[in-house]
Amino acid sequence: MTAQGHQPASRPALYTEAERQRRDASPWTLVQGVLAPVQFLIFLVSLGLVLRTLLSGEGAFAAHLSILAKTLALYTIMITGALWEKDVFGQYLFAPAFFWEDVVSFGVIALHTIYVTGLVFGLMDDRTLFIITLLAYATYVVNAAQFLWKLRVARLSAPRPQTVGATL
Repeated sequence: MTAQGHQPASRPALYTEAERQRRDASPWTLVQGVLAPVQFLIFLVSLGLVLRTLLSGEGAFAAHLSILAKTLALYTIMITGALWEKDVFGQYLFAPAFFWEDVVSFGVIALHTIYVTGLVFGLMDDRTLFIITLLAYATYVVNAAQFLWKLRVARLSAPRPQTVGATL
């Protein structure tokens, strides 16, 4: 109850009970749980290398390698995430519960793909490639925040076990 004596509005559950069971049974749940922090660590290292190169002009090769590693991690987590969505929601992408996260993910993928295309085909100089990378990384941070928010929503909306003899 709130101070005014009203019941707080209940949050809609992120998962139905069946979706929660499928989520918990999917092998992709663990894969996503491992890949997400690995990708974030690669991001942090890469961000440092890219900023170092932009500020000092040194270490471009290491920065490029780190961006490629981040891109590989991103593609991997997107593919396995689509498999996870299929297991849990019955469709590979854009399930209503994760629609906007998927939309922003595609923006992140597009920016990384522009970087890779520019690098592989020599279409852009290093500075331009690194600026594109920073845009991709900023978008990735927004996307990571979306997913962290969804984890919080899932926890808050999860049914709580009843304790025998508990009182309010």
